[in-house]
Amino acid sequence: MHMIVWGSMLILALSGLEPVFAQSAAAIATRPINMVVLGDSLSAGYGLAGADAFPAKLQKALKAKGIDIEMTNAGVSGDTASGGRDRLDWSVPDKTQAVIVELGANDALRGIDPAVTRAALTEIVTRLKGRGISVLLCGMLAPPNYGRDYADSFNAIYPDLARSTGVPLYPFFLEGVAADARLNQADGMHPTPEGVDIIVKNILPTVEAFLGTISRQPS
Repeated sequence: MHMIVWGSMLILALSGLEPVFAQSAAAIATRPINMVVLGDSLSAGYGLAGADAFPAKLQKALKAKGIDIEMTNAGVSGDTASGGRDRLDWSVPDKTQAVIVELGANDALRGIDPAVTRAALTEIVTRLKGRGISVLLCGMLAPPNYGRDYADSFNAIYPDLARSTGVPLYPFFLEGVAADARLNQADGMHPTPEGVDIIVKNILPTVEAFLGTISRQPS
């Protein structure tokens, strides 16, 4: 008799906990992903209102897809890959889960030795992975004014690094926007709000796939 009563009480007690467990699981499932965009003026939003910068528009596009992101814009105008490496620890805070690395455009514009850029980007990716942070690498292309040899050496950095470190690559951050006067500001280098829209539209499927791998990882 006592055993039956105790068993009934235990069942009732466990039943009462089910909604709590369900609520906790739901909270975990809907928890925003903490993302940082580590970049230069192209992501900082040079010449644009804050709401028109790439990170803000990407966050809005992801939200429209039902993907909740806590976004940090860690773009610094004029930054090189080496500059991004040097500020990495304070630009990417604890609890960050995902980083989009958008660096190298200024290296190419200044003709920096591709070996220097490669070393800096490699260190950035390696250190982030060492912290358990997922990385999406955005490629850049060198302008033609430094010659074919420089362009070949620079352009190879990104696919080589993606292969060697196992991180996903978006081949060219300015795809569909570079060299189009209608989509760039008067300097011909920085996208207008409409240009940012094109960048976000083009990169969105890659970012969605990237975030899908994070959501499947155990917390």
